[in-house]
Amino acid sequence: MLRVEGLSLQTGGHGLVHDVSFTVDSGERVGLIGESGSGKSLTASAVLGLLPYGVTATGTAELGGRDLLRAPERELAGLRGREMAMVFQEPMTALNPSMRIGNQVAEVMRVHRTQPDRRSAKRAALDLLDQVRLPDPERIARAYPHQLSGGQRQRVVLAIALANNPSLLICDEPTTALDVTVQAQILDLILAGVDGKALLFITHDLAVVARVCQRVLVMLDGRIVEEGPVREVFLNPRHDYTRKLLTASDLEARR
Repeated sequence: MLRVEGLSLQTGGHGLVHDVSFTVDSGERVGLIGESGSGKSLTASAVLGLLPYGVTATGTAELGGRDLLRAPERELAGLRGREMAMVFQEPMTALNPSMRIGNQVAEVMRVHRTQPDRRSAKRAALDLLDQVRLPDPERIARAYPHQLSGGQRQRVVLAIALANNPSLLICDEPTTALDVTVQAQILDLILAGVDGKALLFITHDLAVVARVCQRVLVMLDGRIVEEGPVREVFLNPRHDYTRKLLTASDLEARR
């Protein structure tokens, strides 16, 4: 479904990501882990065609055989939100603060014309809010983002991402700002929502990877330094950095 090969990103002659290659098949859940600044989010941004100004990309990133790095913005805009979607870390920056929740969920379906009319989109939006287990979807649909809790806002962002049944879902640290109980609920919703789809899950939390992912990529200083099935990598890490991540995660769990 997603094939990234030899991806390198740079700005002002400074390399940010170096010769990164990986695949995510349909129905596969792949974790991308590493410390802050390792290049995880930039890699996802390259796939979505949302690189910051001044960052250039070389290599290949293909979704279903379509070249994402060289596609014109009009084509990428048609793919984002329909064939590929993203759940961001901070929902308050992902949601429009001046627009009611129901309209924001319905809008992504109207833009991509996956619902025949405005009324159908509104009905589908209510169904999506119910699917992500928001209480009283009609009340939530009338609310503005600031009137919801952090966990509720993240559910809304997930509903928007899943609205058009994308082939690829990218999650960028979607549970970092949530407490443990809400985090577990959001992870369950993500797993239910991506059943049969391709998932790229970006995080620094190894426990989350163990729960959600089947395969893991370990990133350090813009490079993939280790990859393999989650159980194999976590039980028999080959790279020193992976061992340090596991040790740090184990110490954190014991606190």
